[in-house]
Amino acid sequence: MAINNEQTLSQIHSLARLYQTGYRSPVIDASIQKLISLERARLQRELEELQEHLHAFEEKYNLSSEEIHRRFRRGELGDDADMFEWDAFYQMMLTVKDQLETLQPETASQ
Repeated sequence: MAINNEQTLSQIHSLARLYQTGYRSPVIDASIQKLISLERARLQRELEELQEHLHAFEEKYNLSSEEIHRRFRRGELGDDADMFEWDAFYQMMLTVKDQLETLQPETASQ
């Protein structure tokens, strides 16, 4: 039985409400930490693959991905398929970086 995003989000909210009442479970704690660790590792692998694609374009055109992104968005690079692909990889890389940042452990205030 497949679970959709709404069901998953509802389950996460249920756990959050339970924990807000003071409930604690070492099994849930360990499971959540493991899930986050696995997802961070998957995202890190995805980021490395995207960076390899971007590096290949950077080598081919002797430009940084940031520069290509800026120039492509301003319409300065035409409609070449490479530019569309490069920009798509760049956007995906930014998304993965944001996701990784979201999953980084919060540092406790002291």
